[in-house]
Amino acid sequence: MSAAAGAAAAAAAIAQAIKASGVLVRVSFEDFQKILRKVDQPLVIYATGGLFKKNHQYLTSYKGFAFFTKSANEILLPAGTETITAKKIWIP
Repeated sequence: MSAAAGAAAAAAAIAQAIKASGVLVRVSFEDFQKILRKVDQPLVIYATGGLFKKNHQYLTSYKGFAFFTKSANEILLPAGTETITAKKIWIP
């Protein structure tokens, strides 16, 4: 396989992953907290990541969109937030 064909295959795989994941919106942790305050009983997926420097990753949905943020420090979640801890959050 040539380098161009390999690059095309990789691009196609990434495009397919994006289609499968739906709409994902990256926001600041401040905006993420604002979104959570708009929901009565928010559900948040939480994971830690980072190769050289640990970070905290958060994912939630609101009105059909998936919102993602990461922060060097844990963020304060509103009371009543249901949290699911995942091994990893993979974002295409």
